[in-house]
Amino acid sequence: MGRNLKNALIALLAPLPSILLFASFNHHHHHHPIWSWCHHHPLLLVNTLFFFNINVLFWLISLIQSSNWMIDVYWTVIPVLLVHYFQSHPSSQFNLGRSRTVVGLTWVWAMRLTHSYFRREKWQWGAREDWRFTDLARQYGKNWWWVSFFAVYLIQQVFLIGVCMPMYIVHSVDTPWNIWDTFAVIMCITGIVFAYVADTQLHAFVTRNEKLKEIGNALVPNLDSGLWYYSRHPNYFGEQVWWWGLAIFGWNLGCTWVWIGAVVNTMCLGYVTVLVERKMVKLEYRAEEYKTYQKRTSVWIPWFKSSTIQVPKEKAS
Repeated sequence: MGRNLKNALIALLAPLPSILLFASFNHHHHHHPIWSWCHHHPLLLVNTLFFFNINVLFWLISLIQSSNWMIDVYWTVIPVLLVHYFQSHPSSQFNLGRSRTVVGLTWVWAMRLTHSYFRREKWQWGAREDWRFTDLARQYGKNWWWVSFFAVYLIQQVFLIGVCMPMYIVHSVDTPWNIWDTFAVIMCITGIVFAYVADTQLHAFVTRNEKLKEIGNALVPNLDSGLWYYSRHPNYFGEQVWWWGLAIFGWNLGCTWVWIGAVVNTMCLGYVTVLVERKMVKLEYRAEEYKTYQKRTSVWIPWFKSSTIQVPKEKAS
């Protein structure tokens, strides 16, 4: 069996323990006392499933394969599983229109991010792990096998459950649709579309450089067109607009603390931005160009170029 097919099979089978256990709970919770705590504590159940199925099982798979590739794929899948879990839980109550809207938006977001991931990975399952995990593995050396449980998997539970809390709130409160729901939809769709366009422009840029490298021509040092003309990380901006739009659904239903997940996720992405930019300026062929780009271009929020830096005519053309 080829590596790609084997990894695809592993990824498809990996969430089955949680899916089967939850299906059993939904079928037997009225008849078996062992399920009573699950009925009254949906968040406790989902965190238990996440801990054993994602943190422990995925970690064990990563030790066997010496790669943490699978958590990247499941960043796009877990929110879909969570929104359906909250919707179908026996204790759920919700406005049907709002529920269907959030479920639909989550599917669209997941398909966008999944497509972007596999397009970037040339449609391979597990061809490589995130470069940040590889750097951490070098940093921790022989201790990485146990550090990775916390740095790669347990931390994902905090992030994913946190940013997906609006999905729980939407399926815990039944109130009529209002103007803030409409605003949240607009924000979510804007974020998804913005991130898709930015990722597509980045993919075209990377593909072009790969072709230039194949024929021995000089690489284009920096992407400074399209949405990337106005923002150094428009894909990150679009992703954040999606999560903040989702948080508005929860806030609108009276849960002010729902912002915590979006705030933590934004702080995390801010740190990732720093890591990415440090990596950019270490590449000799693009270092000077990127430093100028940093000085003239907004980090996340799209904005006009700064006029404080004078760019030579040959580089401005």
